[in-house]
Amino acid sequence: MTATVESFKFEAEVQQVLHLVIHSLYSNRDIFIRELVSNASDACDKLRFEAIADPALTADGAELRIDVSVDPEAKTLTVTDTGIGMSRAELIDNLGTIARSGTRKFLEQLGASQKADANLIGQFGVGFYSAFIVADRVSVETRRAGSEEGWRWASDGSGEFTLEPAEGLARGTRITLHLKEDAQDYLQSWKLRSLITTWSDHIAFPVTLPKFEDGKPTAERETVNQAAALWMRPKSEITDEEYQAFYKHLGHDFNEPLAWTHNKVEGNQNFSSLLFVPAKAPFDFQFNRDERKGLKLYVKRVFIMDAAEQMLPAYLRFVRGVVDSDDLPLNVSRELLQNTRQLDKLKSALTRRVLDLLDRVASDDAEKYAGFWREFGGLLKEGIAEDHGNRERLAKLLRFASTRSEGPEDRMSLDDYIGRMKAEQDAILYLTADGWNAARNSPQLEALKARGVEVLLLHERIDEWMVGYLHEYAGKPLKNVAKGELDLDKLGEPADKAEREALKESAGDTVKQLKGVLGERVKEVRVSDRLTQSPSCLVLEEADMALHMQRLLKAAGHEAPNAAPVLEVNPGHGLVKRFAEESDAARREDLALLLFEQAMLAEGAALDDPAAFLARVNRTILG
Repeated sequence: MTATVESFKFEAEVQQVLHLVIHSLYSNRDIFIRELVSNASDACDKLRFEAIADPALTADGAELRIDVSVDPEAKTLTVTDTGIGMSRAELIDNLGTIARSGTRKFLEQLGASQKADANLIGQFGVGFYSAFIVADRVSVETRRAGSEEGWRWASDGSGEFTLEPAEGLARGTRITLHLKEDAQDYLQSWKLRSLITTWSDHIAFPVTLPKFEDGKPTAERETVNQAAALWMRPKSEITDEEYQAFYKHLGHDFNEPLAWTHNKVEGNQNFSSLLFVPAKAPFDFQFNRDERKGLKLYVKRVFIMDAAEQMLPAYLRFVRGVVDSDDLPLNVSRELLQNTRQLDKLKSALTRRVLDLLDRVASDDAEKYAGFWREFGGLLKEGIAEDHGNRERLAKLLRFASTRSEGPEDRMSLDDYIGRMKAEQDAILYLTADGWNAARNSPQLEALKARGVEVLLLHERIDEWMVGYLHEYAGKPLKNVAKGELDLDKLGEPADKAEREALKESAGDTVKQLKGVLGERVKEVRVSDRLTQSPSCLVLEEADMALHMQRLLKAAGHEAPNAAPVLEVNPGHGLVKRFAEESDAARREDLALLLFEQAMLAEGAALDDPAAFLARVNRTILG
């Protein structure tokens, strides 16, 4: 027997679906004003397009605009547009069928070139119903352009609506919301002004509000939106002053931006972006890593969300600007972005734009880039760890002080350092430390300074973590001079080489005795090639975590590896000689511990027993 296959259509309980749309779709009730103004903007745009073929549709000369009005006594809010309006059939189709979008149907009828020029926003056919979030009854009065018939649609959102003829209507649509008791604040002028400038500041048509006197609306009206999207205009038509003014408006910043980049992309993805790098960091900037609101997402000039988190990596959280995309996948409420490959491509493109901009600033104006680095340089170091794909580009943008710097702000690029390396030097040498003074005065640098070898001083707390991900640059490996063995012979011979070699050969017993006294405190004791003036220093193995980083982790309550360091000593120093000559066991122990504790202090470490250290110092001084 052959099984019979039957087909069925999905059914929906209309009242329940409408309830879900009204009460569960939107997380922010303020969005209703965005949806209604967006629909009004679409209606004006539709009329603009249809009037190209039929100029009689706009023969009355009425300006395309959107008026928002309130009546405190009747507790109503009205959104009126002078757009295309709707016929009786369109009212039934568009407002009587949930999820049927008149805008989407209109777009399907347009040619490809017309679609590119249209600023039509609606696509899901549910935005209108957001009015019921704040209203217990909604009425729509409309007359289609080119028709003399007007219609009045009304519903309380319970699943039914009424429709009747309406006389004396002007072209366009008037939506009246009878506000709920808990939505009376939407009758206030400041509230509406704030919502319109937040959500609809840049739509192409003017949005007006009545002027208020003594808390009551008057007949006089004013435009409250900019009605222009700077990022949609050609770059050649925009002055620097306009860019700077827009940045101040966008970022609420009194300072001018450091730099900006403006791009329009067409092809597989269509979007416009206008990205700014601020000149100064906000006072609370370092505390907001997880709350990023610098990049605003628009769709056809309508603000959708603060989308920096989805569109830029965390290390570029200083960027301010806008992205206007025609084809990003949004959820139905247009409050969330869907994570797709398309979004990943957009994020990658925006990241490249910012890095290109920073590279251009660094190449063209070193002083300006130095100002950027003071404000935001540490964030690019985060990128070394977080963005493998752009690691080489980010490394090019890094700036470091060195043993030749006059101060911590005297910084250079890795390219500058490589250009000054000795011919026989095959690695980029650096030292990490917890602070500028600890870095520049570190005993590990003594032999290198004596040979005229430059060393990068990485003295910020993030540096030890960062270089764990930056193993090489431009084909040159990075080498920490405070870790592992250091082959100094190829970097030049010291003037007292013969004397040092003799001391090294004679120090074998001293090294063994020091290890015997210090025991498990150190992994090994050995004669140092690094030291020329100091008696001792601590050295870690190549893979070991720096001591100051271990301390930071422990202070934050984290587990940290407890690897014992290597103690390197300078056999020519008086303190080491004194230990070698001392016969009294107690004094030998004091001297050995002093050599170890001095090295600890040079690393910036806190001693376990400072009082015991001071007692040893006093005993040694007094003999």
